[in-house]
Amino acid sequence: MNGMVFSPDSSCGASSVPSVLPLWREALARVREHLDVCKAHPARSVVLLPFAQLLPVAQSQWAALYPDGFAPHFETTHTWAQRLACFTPGPYDISFSAARDALTARDLLESARMALPRDAARDAFTPLLVQAALQVAPLAAAVPSHQRADWGRWAAEAVPAPSDGWLAHENALMRLALRWAAASDYATDVLFAARTLEQTDALIAFHGAQADELTGSLIDFFTPEKAISLPLPAPPAPEASSAAERIRLHSVPDAESEARRAAACVLAHRAAGRAPVALASSDRALMRRVRALLGDRLNVRDETGWKLSTTQSAAILMAALHACARQASSDDVLAWLKLAPAASAWPARAVPELEAYLRRHAVSQWPQSLPEDAPPHLEQALQAIHAARAACQAPRALPAWLTALRDLLQAAGQWEPLAQDAAGARVLETLLLTDADALHELPAARQRLSLPAFTAWAADALEAASFIPPAAPQPDLILLPLAQVMGRPLAALVLPGCDENHLPLAPEPPGLWTPPQRAHLRLPTQAAQQAAQQTAWQHALAVPCVDLLWRQGDERGQPLLASPLVRHLALQLGLNETADDPCSTRAIDPAPTPRPAPQGSALPVVTLSASAYGDLRACPYRFFALRQLNLKEAPELDAGPDKRDFGNWLHATLHHFHERLKADPQADRPARAAWLDEAAQAVTQEKALSESDFLPFSAQWPALRESYLDWLTEHEKQGHHYERGEEDAAAALGPVTLQGRIDRIDRIDRIDSAPGQPPRRLLLDYKTESLDRTKGRVKDAEDIQLPFYAALLPDDEVQAAYLSVSERAPVQTVDQPSLTALRDALVQGVSHDMRAIAAGAPLPALGEGSACTWCAARGLCRRDFWSEAPASPRP
Repeated sequence: MNGMVFSPDSSCGASSVPSVLPLWREALARVREHLDVCKAHPARSVVLLPFAQLLPVAQSQWAALYPDGFAPHFETTHTWAQRLACFTPGPYDISFSAARDALTARDLLESARMALPRDAARDAFTPLLVQAALQVAPLAAAVPSHQRADWGRWAAEAVPAPSDGWLAHENALMRLALRWAAASDYATDVLFAARTLEQTDALIAFHGAQADELTGSLIDFFTPEKAISLPLPAPPAPEASSAAERIRLHSVPDAESEARRAAACVLAHRAAGRAPVALASSDRALMRRVRALLGDRLNVRDETGWKLSTTQSAAILMAALHACARQASSDDVLAWLKLAPAASAWPARAVPELEAYLRRHAVSQWPQSLPEDAPPHLEQALQAIHAARAACQAPRALPAWLTALRDLLQAAGQWEPLAQDAAGARVLETLLLTDADALHELPAARQRLSLPAFTAWAADALEAASFIPPAAPQPDLILLPLAQVMGRPLAALVLPGCDENHLPLAPEPPGLWTPPQRAHLRLPTQAAQQAAQQTAWQHALAVPCVDLLWRQGDERGQPLLASPLVRHLALQLGLNETADDPCSTRAIDPAPTPRPAPQGSALPVVTLSASAYGDLRACPYRFFALRQLNLKEAPELDAGPDKRDFGNWLHATLHHFHERLKADPQADRPARAAWLDEAAQAVTQEKALSESDFLPFSAQWPALRESYLDWLTEHEKQGHHYERGEEDAAAALGPVTLQGRIDRIDRIDRIDSAPGQPPRRLLLDYKTESLDRTKGRVKDAEDIQLPFYAALLPDDEVQAAYLSVSERAPVQTVDQPSLTALRDALVQGVSHDMRAIAAGAPLPALGEGSACTWCAARGLCRRDFWSEAPASPRP
C-alpha cells in the first residue's frame, strides 16, 4: 500500500513576488500621465478598477511607485457610490437583494396579469424574471436617471410585441424585466450628479476582461477632457524557451484524481516557499473537493464562496419549513427535530425514543396523534411538536411569516446558534429575519403567502445568495474566479477544470435573451464572452508558475478533451501534456484486517428464537452482533411496501379470516370469499398501507384468494381444522428459553383414531416466497424453522409443513417428513452451542456463501477487507 507526501517544486525558480508588478508599473504610469495632462489633484481624482479585490493591490502598488505626495482614490463604481451617498431602494426598485427582488418579482407577475396557472407557475416564473431583470439592470444603471424612461422604450424594441404564439411567456417576462429595470433607481445614480462632476478633477477607468457599460457612460458624462478609459495592460505572451519551466500540463483520469493532483500542486508550491498561491476554476464542485483535501493546513482566503443554500445553516432553516408542511413525512419532521437538540418548546430528549417508535411501527406520515397504547410521554412530546408546527401553517403576509419563523427557530433552540455562526448570520440577513420591520413599507410584502409559497421564496433567496467565509489576513492560498487573476501579485496559479466543458473557448451567455436581443441591448454576446475568456487566459498564463489540469472523462464515463485554449497552448509552445505528479510515494507496511472472532460469554443468551438460531448457524459473528449486542439497522420510514410487508399483511389477513371462520366453520364459498376480502381491507387500514403503493400486491389478491380457498377446501376434507394462529410459544432448554410465534396450528381429526386418543396437530408456517425455494427448505437437512417450532410444543407427535402462498403458483402444502429427527437434533445442537458460547468459544465471521450478501453486520465484520487467513471453526 502506498501513501502520498508532497515534495517541494523548484522548477519555477524564485518564489518571491516583485514589489511592483510590470502590469501596474505601466498602468499607474498612465494614471500619472493623465493627472499631469489634466492638471488634476490626485486627492480629487478617481481611478476605477474592474473588481474590488484590486483596490488594495492598486493602493500598495501606487505607494511603492510614488511614495511621496497624495494618491488618487482607487474605487469600483460600487464603492465610489457608497462613499458619496447612502442609498435606499424604493418600493419597486431592483435592490440586488435576492429575497426582496424575488418578492417584488412575484408582485409584478401578479400585477401584470399574465395568463399563468396559479401559484405553481408563478413560483416557477419568479426566478426567471429576477434573472432577466438582474441581467439588464446594469445596462439601465448605465443611463442617467432622467434618460432611463427613453432607454426603456428603446430597449423594448428588442422584444416582439405581445402574442399568444411560441415563447409568449418568455417574451412577456423579458418585457416586464425591461420595464422593471427602466423604472428603478440605482445606487450608482449619484455618480451622474452635478456635484460629483464638480468634485472630481480627473477620472481614469480601467476595464477588465469585459468593458462595463456604466464605466463607458461615466467617461462620456465626465467628458474626454477629464476622463479616460483604459484596459489593464496585457501581459506578454509566454515564450517557448521558458514555458516548459513555468507552465505544466496535467492530464488525469477522473474528477477525484484531478482534485488530488490540484491539492498536491498547491502544497508543492507552498513547500517551495511560493505565496500566495491561487486556485481558480469554474467547476465549483471540484473547488470544494480540493478545499476539503487541503483541510486546515493552509491559511485560505475564499473569494468565490459558495451558494448559501448549500450551507448547514441554510439546511437547518429549510428543514424547519419543510417540517411545518401539513402533509410532512415523518422523515422531514424528524430530520428537523434532530437538528434541534436544545429545543425549549418540546422535550428534546424524547425525540430519539419517538423516532424509534415511529420506525418500529413504520409510520411514514407524521401523525397527528399516537395510538392509545403508545407511551404517554411520547404523545405529550408529539403534541408539543404539533403545536410548534401548527403556528407556521396558516397563510399570512411576509412580515408575519418572518416573525413566525423567528419564533419557531427560537422555540427549537436554533436562533442563537444561527446568529452566532458566520453562515447562519448570513442566512438570517438574506431572509430579512434580522430586519423584518423594513418590509412594512414594501407593497409587495403585503400579499398573503401560503406556507409552500413562503418556503419557495426562502429557497430561491438562499439559492441566489452566496456565502464567503471570513478571510485570513495573510493567506497562503486564494480561491478566486479565473477572470479575477489579472493584476494580482501571485506566486503560482493552479487551474483545475481545464477541460472542454468547464473551460470552453466561447462560453454560452446565460438567460432568456437571444443573440439579436443581446446585440440590441448591448448585453455580453458569445463573441464578447470569447474575447473576455481569452483576456483572462492571457493574464493567467503570466503568473510565474502555472499548473493546468483536466480530466479525461466525466462522471458518466464519457471521454473529455482538454480545453481548446490548453490544446492551442501546448501546440504553440510544444509543452508536454504529462507533467510529473507532485506527489511522491512512500512505503507503508501492510496492516491486513483479520476476521473478527469475539467471545460472547459476557453476554449470556437468555432467550432464543428460530431466526436468532438461524443467524448463529449461518455466521456466529452475525449472531454476536445482531443478537447478543442487539445492534439493529434503523428501518426506513418512507420506503414503499415490499415483499416482507406483503408477507406480514397476508399473515394478519389469514389470521383475521380464520378467527371469524372458526365461529362458523360451515360457511359456504361466497361467504368465505367475502370474509377474506373484509379481512384484507381491515388489515390494510390497520397497517396504514397506501392503496397506490400497495397496488402491485393488492392487484394479485383476487387470484390468490381463490387459490387459497381451493386449497382450504381440500385441506378440510382431509380432516384438518383451524385451531389457533399467531400463537406465542416458549419452552425451557436449560438456562435458555426457546420462543417463537407460530403462524398456525391445525387439529387433525381422523376417523381411524383410537377412542380417547388426543388429536394430533399440524404446524403451518406461511411462505410467500417462490415454491421452489420453499421446497428447497425441506430438502435441506439444515432446516431450522419447523423443527424449532415443533420443539416449542409439548406434543411428542406433531406434524409440520410450510404453506406456500405465492402469487405465481397454486397454494399448496410442503410437508417436512423428517420433523421428529430434525427436532431432536436441533434441540441437541442448541444445547451444545449455548454451552460453548457460555464457555467462551469464539464466534468468528465466516464470510461464506450467500449469507454475506444481505447481511446487516457486513460493515461491522469488514468482510470486504479481510486478509486471506482461514476462518476459525464454529462454536
